[in-house]
Formats: sequence, C-alpha cells, structure tokens
Amino acid sequence: MKGVVLAGGLGTRLNPLTKVTNKHLLPVYNKPMIYYPIETLVSGGIEEILIVTGGNNAGEFLRLLGNGKEFGLKHINYTYQEGEGGIADALKLAEFFADGDPIVVILGDNIIEANIHSAVDTFKKQESGAKIFLKQVDDPERFGVAEIDGKYIRGIEEKPKHPKSNYAVTGLYMYDASVFDIARSLKPSDRGEFEITDVNNYYIKQQNMTFEILDGWWTDAGTFESLFRANSLAAEKYQGKQSG
Repeated sequence: MKGVVLAGGLGTRLNPLTKVTNKHLLPVYNKPMIYYPIETLVSGGIEEILIVTGGNNAGEFLRLLGNGKEFGLKHINYTYQEGEGGIADALKLAEFFADGDPIVVILGDNIIEANIHSAVDTFKKQESGAKIFLKQVDDPERFGVAEIDGKYIRGIEEKPKHPKSNYAVTGLYMYDASVFDIARSLKPSDRGEFEITDVNNYYIKQQNMTFEILDGWWTDAGTFESLFRANSLAAEKYQGKQSG
C-alpha cells in the first residue's frame, strides 16, 4: 500500500499563525506538525508516500522533508493543489501516484497515538472498498459524525448541529483504487468544496465500508484549541518516553 498526506489549504482558522507559513509546518511540541502523520504512515509499514500541499509556502515542505531520509524513506513524492477545492479534490491529485494500488490517506493536521500497522495488514486482505477510523469525542459537531448500527455504518453527517453519535470520523482513511472515480463524480458542497464525507458515504451506500475505533488518543490541530491539545498530548507522550 501507498500513503498520502493531505497538507494543503490556507489554515485561516489559525490566523495570524498561518499568515507566513503553512499550517502543517507549525510546531507541535518538539517537531513540525507534518512529521506526525508521516511517522504514522511509516510506523504502519508504508514506504511510498506522497505529500499533497498548496498555498504560498509549498516549497518549504521540500526544504524541510527533503527525500524522506530522516523517516527511513528512500524518497518522498510531492504534488501541488491549486486553490482550496476540499479534501476530495486534493485526493484526486494522488491518482497518478497510487497507480491502481490501495492507499492510506491521512490529513496533515491529524495526530494519532496508535500504531496502524495491524489495520494496514487487515485492509490489504479486504478485496475492495474502504475503511475509516472513528474516535469518541466531546465535540462531535466539529467533525463528520458516523451513525453506527452494530458492525455497520448507516451514514456520515458532516458537522451536524444535532449529532446522532459522538463518534467522529478521524482524518485517516483507507481506499481501493475506485476512490478516484468516486471523487471525480462528486458535486461541490454548499461551501463550494468536494467533501471527503461524500466519498465515504458513497462507499457506505455500496455496503463496501468497514471501520475501526482508534486506540489511544487522537486529535486534529486545525483550531487554536485543538493545536494546544495536540501540543499537550505530544509533550506528555514524549516526556513519558524520556522518564521511562
């Protein structure tokens, strides 16, 4: 499997921090934010990774990450998203990279404690379809929220005012090669973007979606509050390792 890190967008919710840099280059405790999703993929056994970025600071990713040697990689691929078309629009740029293989997609501001190696192995045995990862949260209205019925997901609602559960869809997804055809078939949402929730709901309607509940903690880092939480959790984990 191949890995894709989506690190585009302007990060306007973090202004003025993002006036002079990409959100995903901001520090989270002792390293840049983008390091965390890359490390999640590498620890999951992913050796081929594509970074999708955009905005005025895209060149800084190359200067920071180079060829991926620091992560034990032989090479990192890069591509550029023009404008802000949404997550599903950014994902379409990975089609040439995927080249028919299944992919693991992670949002560049998602920080995950768990190791996903076993989930990657499980998805490799899944002949087709997709897998998403859920986590119980206190503020589900900020996220896509899954309605669960036993082992199945009935649907996902994006940022609902009245969530049907407290299970947020995290920014970690696994897709077969049909995801690119699905993404191309989408229409823009009311906010003018191509939504990853629409991609996931397509798989759900086809009864071709599985899910797992993430172990450990998880957070995004797209708001001041969640960026602070990400720093606190990363610091606690790192300092725990040092004291251990």
